[in-house]
Amino acid sequence: MFRKHWNLRESPFRGTLDWRRFFRSPIHEEALARLEFLADERRRLGLLLGPAGCGKTLLLEVDHEQADACRRAIAPFAELERAPEHIHTYRLTPLGLWNARAAGHDAEQVVDALVEYSRYPVPHALLVDVAETMDRYGRLRLSKDPAHGLVLSTTDRPVLEEILRSKRIQPLVGTRIDQDTVLVHPSERGQIKQALLKLGWPAEDLAGYVDGEAHPIELREEGWALRPYQRQAVEGFWHGGSGVVVLPCGAGKTLVGAGAMAQAKATTLILVTNTVSARQWKHELVRRTTLTEEEIGEYSGTRKEIRPVTIATYQVLTTKRKGVYTHLELFDSRDWGLILYDEVHLLPAPVFKFTADLQARRRLGLTATLVREDGRESDVFSLIGPKRFDAPWKEIEAQGYIAPADCVEVRVNLTETERLAYATAETEEKYRFCATTATKRKVTEALVRRFAGQQILVIGQYIDQLDELGEHLNAPVIKGETSNAQREKLFGAFREGEISVLVVSKVANFSIDLPEATVAIQVSGTFGSRQEEAQRLGRVLRPKADGHKAHFYSVVARDTIDQDFAAHRQRFLAEQGYAYRIMDADELLTADTDS
Repeated sequence: MFRKHWNLRESPFRGTLDWRRFFRSPIHEEALARLEFLADERRRLGLLLGPAGCGKTLLLEVDHEQADACRRAIAPFAELERAPEHIHTYRLTPLGLWNARAAGHDAEQVVDALVEYSRYPVPHALLVDVAETMDRYGRLRLSKDPAHGLVLSTTDRPVLEEILRSKRIQPLVGTRIDQDTVLVHPSERGQIKQALLKLGWPAEDLAGYVDGEAHPIELREEGWALRPYQRQAVEGFWHGGSGVVVLPCGAGKTLVGAGAMAQAKATTLILVTNTVSARQWKHELVRRTTLTEEEIGEYSGTRKEIRPVTIATYQVLTTKRKGVYTHLELFDSRDWGLILYDEVHLLPAPVFKFTADLQARRRLGLTATLVREDGRESDVFSLIGPKRFDAPWKEIEAQGYIAPADCVEVRVNLTETERLAYATAETEEKYRFCATTATKRKVTEALVRRFAGQQILVIGQYIDQLDELGEHLNAPVIKGETSNAQREKLFGAFREGEISVLVVSKVANFSIDLPEATVAIQVSGTFGSRQEEAQRLGRVLRPKADGHKAHFYSVVARDTIDQDFAAHRQRFLAEQGYAYRIMDADELLTADTDS
């Protein structure tokens, strides 16, 4: 395995490692190869450590009988980095540990998980480092002083002395009240949390929130009730004041939002990805709460309604006119008691910036994954809030609330002519070329025939590819230029079974409720996006009335950048316990011909 995965021709144990070049470097890769060699040879399995601040890597033996239990135990604090067939590589980061701490996991739980599942004794230095890193969260606290207003205080005076000497912090604070407390300008509440996180001292925000304008909202639980994990998510958010709830696609994040609104009983601003999603939110709120249609406004490209509950799209908020984001004034249009961010991992930069000024209002982020391809997870932590609740996908599946899924990667071969053209293509065109190979169309047609009679989504990135597939499959295509009215009409026909095959672009990645979809076929995507892969699988995870499992096929061009991107895209789902089967396209096409 180590020879195949790392392209090694001999044992990696030659020479010594220089820790000064350890983190994210060739030396780090070499160290990983050594540990995989040990695992492959069944000698031992361990932890990969650098000096303080260099990162820590865990290797999980997938075939071990305790692998699933171990994955669940380390998921709250460890991030999956790579997932080859036999050994999965996780990394411990300060942000991951601080998120775990904010969500209620203490250092003892993390240490216990490492000690329980490590094959050999865990180095004492690592356990101390984990405990000390988690202990950094909360040594600085933002709170409201009755006499002075917003203040930053500490339980560890040298830490306060250290950060007050930072040029990042000095413009954000006022006079020193006493040895352990300093004034903070109220307008800088968000910025100081961002700055402190970058300095390695994340502040716990206990400054409280304004109630906002009161508005009666209750859940109308007639014939249904919040599921136990949804209730826990609402309670975790409300107790923490602000933060993020992470739930699988199809697990009912909208109902968590409705539950939070019922707790707040105040005017609410809901931010969503697109107009179709806004109307789905409105439909669910009218159905599940005491709110009426007249109390809920839509703020989109076509409507500008501001009501006690207003649902706005990220797109309209980030529209510029003469260089100014004019619609960001919506945040100040009412005395909002709650601001709800749907698909918070997609939050655009301008909204981040404005959110920094909204720290006195309760904020709830909803998402299936905290993964952001732009690396701004720390801004979500600082400005929306830390993770307050996180339910593993497989745990929700085991409870019967989302469908089990069969994930398959179908590998197609380029023809000789295509291989030559791919080899000589410009770098920026290589992915488009291999992602749209003609063989993918044949595979897609074969899969549609295999699952005839079921509700099938064909999902892709490139419009010309999707138009061609729509023509060959005699299926409608939903893309960016499709009007909202036409989208809703086609989605409705799909839900009712009037249409069995629907071809969709990335406009259907998020917040589209298609509970009867049982098969998704992905032909191309946004390069190596992990969150997109998770969202696309989520289109078919809602539990099926007949109890059938969901099927997710990713069609990939072999020995190309498409295959490399596919491996990266699958990382988050591998972390959640989903294993992709590899199928050769020739095998699929032969079986289709025989049938």
